[in-house]
Amino acid sequence: MNEVVFGGVSKTYAGNKVKAVDHLDLSLNAGEIFGFLGPNGAGKTTTIKMLTGILSIDEGGINVFGSDITRSPIEAKKHIGFVTDSGVLFDKLTGREFVDFMADMYGVSAEDRKARSEELIDRFALREVFDRQIGTYSHGMQQKIAIVGALVHDPDVLVLDEPMVGLDPQSVRQFKDIMRTHADKGNVVFFSTHVLDMAEKICDRIGIINGGRLIVAGDLDEIKAAKGDESLEDIFLSVAGTAQEV
Repeated sequence: MNEVVFGGVSKTYAGNKVKAVDHLDLSLNAGEIFGFLGPNGAGKTTTIKMLTGILSIDEGGINVFGSDITRSPIEAKKHIGFVTDSGVLFDKLTGREFVDFMADMYGVSAEDRKARSEELIDRFALREVFDRQIGTYSHGMQQKIAIVGALVHDPDVLVLDEPMVGLDPQSVRQFKDIMRTHADKGNVVFFSTHVLDMAEKICDRIGIINGGRLIVAGDLDEIKAAKGDESLEDIFLSVAGTAQEV
């Protein structure tokens, strides 16, 4: 079962009566980049944290390539690579040590980790700093090494929560190409972003969440046609509201 399936997933934080995520039903298909959009506080990061096992699920379930994230968390997480907008890395490790640590956790052979990391550090221009401590890296460099660590085990599901923050334009272009290549190999790329133009250009399908509920999901061309061929920005504002309204 090469897909990720959210079935009636809900989450409420302690002290709140309103659900942060409210009965989310969604399927992510192999071979696609799925753009997950929504205003601040809409439930995007909560959804991602449940998918990656960081947060528990109150209701429903998430199946990751045949493994339930609640019942079989280790098996489910083996399929996932995760990049956040501000991941906490190990400052005292070098870039190489961090990538080796990630490869060790996922049981990646020495041959495979070398081949994958060598390609990525060259694409992201990290070779000169690869053997320096991560604490000496700029934020952009730290983001790039986090991406390398997330990809070293060639995950079936690449989960990205605003991953472009801090990247220079050249690295953004490289990462967009990497995302496309990764999806085209039959993997899932689940991509949360506020950059609508980027989502419109690279995503095969999109979903817009607001108030914890999935408002719209599907092929962008079909959604545009249904909405009168509006731009993604217009569609987003029509279904998610303005920042002031939210």
